Amino acid sequence: MPTVAIVIIAIIVTAVITIPGSLALANQYHQKVSAKKVGNAEDKAREIIDEAVKTAETKKREAQLEAKEDALRTKNELDKEIRERRAEIQRNEHRIAQKEENLDKKMENVERHEDSLNAREKNLERKTAEVAKLSQQRVQELERISGLTSEQAKEFLLKTVEDDIKIDAAKLIKETVAAAKEDANKKAKEILVTAIQKCSADHVAEATISVVQLPSDEMKGRIIGREGRNIRTLETMTGVELIIDDTPEAVVLSAFDPVRREIARIALEKLIVDGRIHPARIEETVEYARREVENSIREAGETAVLEVGVQGIHPELVKYLGRMKYRTSYGQNALNHSIEVAELAGLLAAEVGEDVRMAKRAGLLHDVGKAIDHEREGSHIQLGAELCKKYKESQLVINTVESHHGDVEPETLIACLVQAADTISAARPGARRETMEAYTQRLQQLEEITNDFKGVEKSFAIQAGREIRVMVVPDQVNDAEMVLLARDISKRIESELKYPGQIKVNVIRESRVTDYAK
Repeated sequence: MPTVAIVIIAIIVTAVITIPGSLALANQYHQKVSAKKVGNAEDKAREIIDEAVKTAETKKREAQLEAKEDALRTKNELDKEIRERRAEIQRNEHRIAQKEENLDKKMENVERHEDSLNAREKNLERKTAEVAKLSQQRVQELERISGLTSEQAKEFLLKTVEDDIKIDAAKLIKETVAAAKEDANKKAKEILVTAIQKCSADHVAEATISVVQLPSDEMKGRIIGREGRNIRTLETMTGVELIIDDTPEAVVLSAFDPVRREIARIALEKLIVDGRIHPARIEETVEYARREVENSIREAGETAVLEVGVQGIHPELVKYLGRMKYRTSYGQNALNHSIEVAELAGLLAAEVGEDVRMAKRAGLLHDVGKAIDHEREGSHIQLGAELCKKYKESQLVINTVESHHGDVEPETLIACLVQAADTISAARPGARRETMEAYTQRLQQLEEITNDFKGVEKSFAIQAGREIRVMVVPDQVNDAEMVLLARDISKRIESELKYPGQIKVNVIRESRVTDYAK
């Protein structure tokens, strides 16, 4: 037992002695391993740091290069802008220098001109003094020769001239009175013929132009404006052509639309009075003139309705009636013609016992289509009927409008009365400006065209040229051929003649048998 205990004790002692050494060895090993790992980590860290430094240096160099490029680009742009500004400054300096040079030359010319004028003025004063001196010497010499003073000579001369003038005036008055008595009839006829010729002016010229008087010819340049901008603005705003020629103190306005021409006339007159002529002012004035013409149209329509005594007409129809104030047919004003037809129709209706108010209403509206026939397709009859239908006029009025030129059969006696009143108003002497020579020539041509057809015995132009009555030979033209003959005559009249309204071709075939009782 003791031996075993000793052995165990020895083992324990040995272990106690050995364990610290083992622990020390183990600790040293771990320290080496840790030191190795730390060294590896530091190496990797240094490598990472080195790479980061390299990358940062690369980024830095790239950023520096990019900054240098931007700076260089900005510098180039600034240099270019500076060069351009310097070039512009040099051009401006060059222009200024040229202007200064031109100004100096002009100043020199002005100074030379002033010197010349001063010299002329001095020369003129000297000559004036010499003339006055010579005149005084001449008066003194005349007084010495005549033995009279200037006042006495003047009085004597005036008295002599006065006596001579009285004698000559008496002779002239006597001769003038005698000549006037001898030529009175001849002069009166010449004056009347001249007046008639002036009144028989060309219809197209009167219906398509207006003349605006100017205070002076200098106004023409202001109307034209710089590079023609004023006249272009006025023509564009109004649709009217301005003719500025050598006509003294006048501007001609040309347009087929009388409403536009009236707007242009009013606007131009207001601009002339105002004196401020430029595009903006022209636009304002044209707009004002347009409103003024619209008010004038409305007032003209209302006045016509009141004058005739018709009530209940739609306001739009009243405006269309007012537009007819600026429409003419062969020189006859369309609105005045409609008022005249309304009055005539009313008088005729009173005579035959028809409704006077309805006759006046139909007569007033019979030509309302003329207010828009230059703006829309179709005859004034078709357009007038459409307007009456649109604004709820009665069938009697619509039929009157459609039938007043014979296009449609009249359905009422009032329609016939309006047709007659229209003919009377248009055909009466002086209503339409058509010269007698042209009127007679048109009727002769109408009869000549008709007489050229085979089988026509004779023809007559009646109803102021609105109807041609054709008499045919019964043996040469039968009833069926009469239809073709009327159509051929109508076509030829349409192609060869110019005339207002319509011409009715009336072909008559009459058989007669004659015998004598003995």
